[in-house]
Parts: sequence; C-alpha cells; structure tokens
Amino acid sequence: MKVGILSGGGDAPGINAVIRAAVKKGIETYDCEMVGIRNGWRGLVESDFLKLNLEETSGILPRGGSILGTSRTNPFKHVGEAERILRNAEKKGIGATVVIGGEDTLGVAYKLYEMGFPCVGVPKTIDNDLHGTDYTFGFNTAVSIATETLDRLHTTAESHQRVIILEVMGRYTGWIALEAGLAGGADAILIPEKPFNLTEVCNLVKRRQSRGRDFSVIIVAEGAKPKEGKEILYSKGKDEFGHVRFGGVGYYLGKEIEKCTGTETRVVVLGHLQRGGSPTAFDRILATRFGIAAIDIVHRNQFGSMVAIQGNEIISVPLKEVVSKRKTVDLKLYELASIFFG
Repeated sequence: MKVGILSGGGDAPGINAVIRAAVKKGIETYDCEMVGIRNGWRGLVESDFLKLNLEETSGILPRGGSILGTSRTNPFKHVGEAERILRNAEKKGIGATVVIGGEDTLGVAYKLYEMGFPCVGVPKTIDNDLHGTDYTFGFNTAVSIATETLDRLHTTAESHQRVIILEVMGRYTGWIALEAGLAGGADAILIPEKPFNLTEVCNLVKRRQSRGRDFSVIIVAEGAKPKEGKEILYSKGKDEFGHVRFGGVGYYLGKEIEKCTGTETRVVVLGHLQRGGSPTAFDRILATRFGIAAIDIVHRNQFGSMVAIQGNEIISVPLKEVVSKRKTVDLKLYELASIFFG
C-alpha cells in the first residue's frame, strides 16, 4: 500500500519523530511505499509530494519543526478543494494517509473521511486540548520550556523587587499555564477556564508584599480573560479556521497591576519559543509510539480513527469523538495549584 503522511496546523516538537517511526514501521514491517505530503492539506490540494524512505528520515528524531512543512490550510473554506484532495490522492495512488494535527487538521480529516478519504489521525498540539487522549506530543516540551523560564524569572524578579508576568500559549485551555505554573512555583496562574478578577490579582500581590515578599511571578495563558470582560486580542483577523489571534493579556495585566500596586512590573511573552527546538525525551518516545501505532491501524484498515494514550496504553479512538469536544483543564488540579497562590 502507498501511505501518505502530512502535518498540519502549528508545528510541535515531535512531528519528525512520528514521521520517522511511521516510515520505518511502514517500510520494514508492511512493505508500504511512504509518501510525504508537503505543507499540510495544501500539499494535497496542489499535488506537492515527496518520497519518504529510511535515508530521508534518518537522524530526524531530535529535530523540531516538520521536515514536511505545515500550514493552516482549510480545504473546506474554498469551493472544490476537498474534492480536489480526493482526486489528487487517487491519482497519486495513495491508499491511506496518516494525518498529524490538532483540532482543526483532524476536523478536516474527519470530514474527508466521511467523503471516502481513508485516514488515521495522530494528535499534535502543544495546548494538550484534544479529547480522547491523556497527552498530545509537544505539550511536555512546551511545559518544560515554560517551567525553565519561570525558574529564571524568579531570580530576577526577586533581585529587582518586581512583578513579572509570563504569557504562554493556550487560546481556549490553560494546560501549559497550569502545569508550568505548578512546576515553576508561580504565585498566580490565570487560565481561560477561570476568568480572573483583576482586584483579586492585585490584592494577591499586595498580600505578598505585606509578608515581606516584594516580588511576584504570574503566569497567564494567552486566552485568559477578566471577569465581565472579553479575551484580549493581538488582532481581529482570522485564519482559515476562523480563529482570531490572541495576545496581549500579559501587557494588560502588567499595566493594571503596576497602576494598582505601584510595583514595577515587567512582561515576558514566551510565544513560539514554546514550540521551537528539540522535543523532550517524553515527547520523542510518545511521538514514536504514536507513529508506530498509526501505521499498525492503517494496516488493519481501521480508518476514521486517531491514536491516543490513556494511562500508559496506546489505543485508537474515533475521530468523530475527538473533534466534537475540547479537553479543558482539570479544575481539581487548578484547585491544588491555587493553594500556593500568593
């Protein structure tokens, strides 16, 4: 069988580990011909392919990004593109496709599957917000980077008696902010699932000052918003999946906290550093297990599904279930973290 592989949406550390594993298992175990699809769904729209073999994928395990490239192309946004994907896949002789992506990319995969496109999904998002899997690869790397950043910010915040705010990714869920904040000893964690009260945040800083703690470190997810308020946007423009660009909540908080408390405040926006560079050992192993499992599922013709990890077991779940619900933060874990606020 000829098997295609594509990666869509934002890049995440571990994509290349998935590709490497799928190619090696596909060729050596099932005698598959592996075809790379460049730049996500755009590659299938434009018939942009490359041959994947053991030489092409040798040495890519520790590399960040994607050797195939990626894009946020939504073929259902433009008339006729979904049908063109089906025709181009058939013309190329691709019998199945491994789709590496998050909510948007896998949502397209499910719609195409309903149109007769045989595919298997691999969960990829640093936000860790995909339903049906305990973890997505890339998340552990993002949390590790954010945690190290908090460790570094603590020392300079304490030295200068400042409030320092770290803004991390998380449009609709606060998994990165929560786990990094808990691991990095943040004095407050602000997430989209729990709209914040600005007065309470300021009082937390003042309470620390009354105890002789003249500095505070706060971590906030980009999608966090004040109570009775709206999300703070970097721009009102939308991508092909209808998403606006979040960003700026850190600066909003910094300005308001400094005005309220009189304490000098600085803001650090971690941005794309969270998903750049080499994946952690955890993400390399998880991505490798996902890639192997995806090819096994292709071999069994169990299309319309996504590989997932539950506990320590790699399983498959229906794409229909994955795209119908977002996995939000476990509020019990948030309550645990809140014990350390202030």
